[in-house]
Amino acid sequence: MTNKIITIGRQFGSNGRIIGQQLANKLGIPFYDKELLNKTAKNSGLSEQILSSLDEKPTKSFLYSLVMDPYNYTYSGGGMQINLNQQAFQATYDTIKKIADEGPCVIVGRCADYALREYDNLVRIFIYAPLQERIKTVASKLGITEDKAKSLINNEDKGRAAYYNYYSTNKWGAIDTYDLLVNSSLMDIDKAVDFLISFINDMK
Repeated sequence: MTNKIITIGRQFGSNGRIIGQQLANKLGIPFYDKELLNKTAKNSGLSEQILSSLDEKPTKSFLYSLVMDPYNYTYSGGGMQINLNQQAFQATYDTIKKIADEGPCVIVGRCADYALREYDNLVRIFIYAPLQERIKTVASKLGITEDKAKSLINNEDKGRAAYYNYYSTNKWGAIDTYDLLVNSSLMDIDKAVDFLISFINDMK
């Protein structure tokens, strides 16, 4: 069993979630993707529905949000409270750290690699695949046309990149942001999982 905290960034349609889940299963450690929302809701008091609606969504600037949606803000003795997007991110950020403090695990997305950047036992992985391969995967899984799959992929990836780039000082998908980038189209899921386990075990 590894003592590593493993974070997985992923392009939409690259099977990153499935690879992460099977990796956690083989290592016998907890897995967090959507499960993170439930844990964050319990820890923060924010509803899971709100967290889901804001999950890995880009955040507008503070000034723009204030002008366009002033009701997201209230005043108190300590000054103006941060908006709902910021509250949701901070709650998720805090939950990620609590999860990592509990022991080895696999966490998908949500800037987890950035939130845990000070952890010595962190492994940062990014799963990607050529666009055409991802289009076929998404179209098949969701039963939609390839044109709709392509549009969905573009929208999801733009959202994930905007969220990550806004809340971290790193760049989503950039080579120097991760310890390992894996093209999932080059091997089946089982082989990808075995490859990751070998890589993790061989890390210094």
